Amino acid sequence: MDPITSVRQIFRKCYPRNHLMLASALSAGLLVVATLAPEESAHGDRLRHEINGLVGNLDESTLVSERPASQQIMESVAKAAQEAAQQSAEKAFIKQVTVQQGDNLSSLFRQVGLNAQDLFRIVNSSEESSVLNRLFPGNQLSFYIPEPGQLKRLEVFTSPLEGYVFTLVDARYEVEPIQRTADVVNVMRQGRIADSLFVAGQRADIPAGVIMSMADVFGGVIDFLMDPRQGDEFSIIYEEKYLDGQFIGTGDVLAAQFVNQGREHIAVRYETANGDIGFFNPEGESMQKAFLKNPLDVFRISSNFNPNRMHPILNTIRAHRGTDYAAPTGTPVRATADGTVTWAARNGSYGKLIIVEHHGSFETRYAHLNDYAADIKKGSKVRQGQIIGYVGATGGATGPHLHYEFLVGGVHKDPRTVLEQMPQAIALDESEMERFREYSREILRQFRQNRPDGRLLSYHSLDSGSKQP
Repeated sequence: MDPITSVRQIFRKCYPRNHLMLASALSAGLLVVATLAPEESAHGDRLRHEINGLVGNLDESTLVSERPASQQIMESVAKAAQEAAQQSAEKAFIKQVTVQQGDNLSSLFRQVGLNAQDLFRIVNSSEESSVLNRLFPGNQLSFYIPEPGQLKRLEVFTSPLEGYVFTLVDARYEVEPIQRTADVVNVMRQGRIADSLFVAGQRADIPAGVIMSMADVFGGVIDFLMDPRQGDEFSIIYEEKYLDGQFIGTGDVLAAQFVNQGREHIAVRYETANGDIGFFNPEGESMQKAFLKNPLDVFRISSNFNPNRMHPILNTIRAHRGTDYAAPTGTPVRATADGTVTWAARNGSYGKLIIVEHHGSFETRYAHLNDYAADIKKGSKVRQGQIIGYVGATGGATGPHLHYEFLVGGVHKDPRTVLEQMPQAIALDESEMERFREYSREILRQFRQNRPDGRLLSYHSLDSGSKQP
């Protein structure tokens, strides 16, 4: 037997005809995919991966004895190639637009070659199309126009994660919501105060919104105007959101640590077994106190509670029965506790005034407002920290500021000292404590690692001053 004949017999024995036919089909399919989806294309990479997976899942018996399976693979290859061709063709006709300041829907449609009739058809297609009338700078639109003047599909993203897709079906547009899921990463950042809390946050590359959230969490135990000192330290664990590898924003603050004048405060975000969410210290005591220390986030105190103050306009001795917080006009004013609005209108020298009645014969007053927040009126229920109005200079005010009063049983008290007598917030039920300690253990370990001696400082406890964890 000559050598060539021997090699042919060995080749046929090792590689049955089914193998060779399938290899030829796969080679042809790969050639089509390579032609339609270039090497650098993400679609090409995905298709090659799918084909390799299909081949890898077949054992020898399948290749030799199951011809239908071979046909199924060939059909899958052809389908993948067809999808790649379709996506490649569609991409050539997609025009993406980002809404800019001053843009309107008509100008955006003209920008991509569509006319007023095209705009009319899609705007009047369904109730959901009203979203097109609420576009803001930064919103993204993706037009699929396979032929001039023919809008086949429009994707509108009102946020990186949410939007709507309008698809032309039988001369009308059907609308479906788009919901994308972001990748969430928990990050921990630290800062040290040398001048102000917000500047320290900027130096630590912590977004201002996250700093504000931390200030809200500790608003019942730290006066961020008077208490912070140079050298105070803080750490924050919070969520960062990513979409397709791009940072798109922050999520919830998960925990925070603030060392103020040597005293450590720790707050952990925790969801109870029945779904309630709040911040608690390591002993399970709620960080939400009966009243916030201040009704503003950014301010300076221009006048304290003083029963013997000389009135700046009347030039006579007249009691100043509240605290004045100087702040720019329009600064948001927050309710310092849960309650019911009993007054939301003008009232003489108070100007625009809001009065909130709280449980237990407590009452707070917010005067000289520039305006009221939406839905704030007599009878409205408000929550602690909710924005109820905006700083102004109405009534007998010499400049923009908030006049804040605190009454107990109808008697005016100094808002800056009365809080020491306020009832403490509730703690977690004992049945929750084991679960809470397990949940917070890793968070406390991370905070402990930040200390030079590897220990947590004594942290403030509502019941007994300070405790060791």
